[in-house]
Amino acid sequence: MNNFIATLEKKLMPLAKKIAGEKHLKAIRDTFMTILPPIFFGGIIAVINSAPAVEGTTNGFMLAWAKFASDNAAILGWLNTVTMSFLSLYVCIGITYYLCKAYEKESFLPILISVAGFSMLAIDPVELSFGNVLGQLTYFDGKGILVAIFVAIMTVELYRVLTEHNVGRIKLPDSVPPALTVSFGSLVPCLIILAIDAVLFIIAKKAAGTSFAAMIIQILSPATAATDNIFVAMLVGFLLNFGWFFGIHDTVWSGFLSPIEYGTLSMNAAAMAAGEALPAVFTVSFWCYFGIIGGLGNCLALGILCLLSKNKEVNTVGKLGIVPAFFGISEPITFGLPIMLNPILFIPSILTSIVNCAVTYALMSANIIHRTYAMLSYNMPSIFGAYFSTGDFKAAILIVVLIIVDMVIYYPFFKAHEHSLEEE
Repeated sequence: MNNFIATLEKKLMPLAKKIAGEKHLKAIRDTFMTILPPIFFGGIIAVINSAPAVEGTTNGFMLAWAKFASDNAAILGWLNTVTMSFLSLYVCIGITYYLCKAYEKESFLPILISVAGFSMLAIDPVELSFGNVLGQLTYFDGKGILVAIFVAIMTVELYRVLTEHNVGRIKLPDSVPPALTVSFGSLVPCLIILAIDAVLFIIAKKAAGTSFAAMIIQILSPATAATDNIFVAMLVGFLLNFGWFFGIHDTVWSGFLSPIEYGTLSMNAAAMAAGEALPAVFTVSFWCYFGIIGGLGNCLALGILCLLSKNKEVNTVGKLGIVPAFFGISEPITFGLPIMLNPILFIPSILTSIVNCAVTYALMSANIIHRTYAMLSYNMPSIFGAYFSTGDFKAAILIVVLIIVDMVIYYPFFKAHEHSLEEE
């Protein structure tokens, strides 16, 4: 087993470092980590706007909450729109910024061009007249993430290549202010990039009669729907915990996963605001609150077992790690027990997430537990995050049940780990 772990570590770590250092994936990862504040704000608004009151409710607080949400629906809806439902716009800005930073390029102009290009391709104009501009902003939310990523990367790469080769560079005297020099010097590259965006807009409008983002969604909708299934959820549960066993942090994979997880969450939030059925199960909230209770490795269950242990070393790790695990931080237990590179705890650390994802997905897809529509914080305790992200008290009960199931899965391996410590 030790030879197997050493071989995998030797092969996996270089690959993980390569993935983590890839400029484009790193820009995507850093963007989703940075834009959490507006997502958090939008999540709070979504919770406020979704009072868990049903027909026949007699609780005074719930009825008052529902009345407040109904009376202020327009205000709350707009606040949610410019935060959660503008997700793709923020993604476009963030990737442009971080990619420019990676290439050590000035970022202001590329950001402007990216925003203009994304708006051109995501907004479907409805009415244009003097003093009156109307357009559909539907694809500013998670549905437009792929277009946002495409526009940001295309803009930065073309801008970089064109400026480095001095394409259309206009030389101005030294007496001209630096800002004007940059603007004129980059005029032709910016015009070329915007022209490409314009061509894509025209093609989509002529061919499909809609925006470029809507056309892409129509083409890719089967592939997008394919990512929202129980097997993908279980695969994510396996891969991220498998990597964490070797010390590969889950942020390495966020460049791939974040567009999917945040995209489905944004679609659910939009459906919730519109009073429609929530389309997706696998979201970032699903993963954070149900898939990894207590952080990667489901360390809250393991932390409770540590607290119950008579082994002083293990019990001390439990005392130090239980509070961080309650808030979704697994590192004290992962490195203190440890789980990392521990053959005995290898199987349960992965199996718990696979089971959690499978059970939760099955219950949500069967509409026994409400689906998630809000993301409050990565460090929100799962029992609260599950409730507030779904508006369903049964979700909080499910968390308690999953913690008990995780403890049962961990128990025989945990006792074996205790025994190995006693032998040492």
